[in-house]
Amino acid sequence: MRFISRRMHSPWLDIPLADYEGHMSLPTIAQAELLAAEFDSLLREHNPSSVAVIGCAGGNGFDRISPETTSRVVGIDINSAYIAEASTRYASLIPNLELYVADIQQPDLSFEPVDLIYAALVFEYIELEATFHTLKSICKPNGILAVVLQLPSQSVASVSPSPFASLQALGPVMHLVPPATLHAQAVQAGFVLLSSRRLALPSHKEFLVQVFGLPTANPAVQGALRDKAAQRP
Repeated sequence: MRFISRRMHSPWLDIPLADYEGHMSLPTIAQAELLAAEFDSLLREHNPSSVAVIGCAGGNGFDRISPETTSRVVGIDINSAYIAEASTRYASLIPNLELYVADIQQPDLSFEPVDLIYAALVFEYIELEATFHTLKSICKPNGILAVVLQLPSQSVASVSPSPFASLQALGPVMHLVPPATLHAQAVQAGFVLLSSRRLALPSHKEFLVQVFGLPTANPAVQGALRDKAAQRP
């Protein structure tokens, strides 16, 4: 296991992992299971040999990874305590686990690119252009970037109320990203949209999953990606 520490200032540094996981796992919120299930679906569809999870926290969804198929796993989070707990939980279960305490917006984050990047509920807190620059650098040619965005709602608070009061500190820094804005930035970085679909919870909170490919300069590969995107609903 490789462990690199790059601590940056962020409101996330003040939120205990127990609070975050407790909040996300509440039956009235149920986002932990939704995000893990979507990760599982992506793993089954794409069968990546390597994967990076942006904002991995304590490793939600890592238990869905099959080391026989996905032989290399990278976890990135800005909170060193989250990464330490992910190491405690999964270092002995995932042989080639790389963990980075880092800000995905920073240009000095560098490691061998991966086949699949999963970035769920992270774009609400980061700057798009800088982040896509980093994401492109860590995505293999013909690799996949899967993004989960929270959609706005007039009836549901952006940060759901819960007994875990520390999460409410995220409200002032959380900015919901319009899907069209993220799509445009992804295209500018060289990605191609392959699919897009909505997810909904019983709480009426909705999310959008956008899956992008990073085509090579090979015209045949670019055409195949465009054809695949055109066939998706």
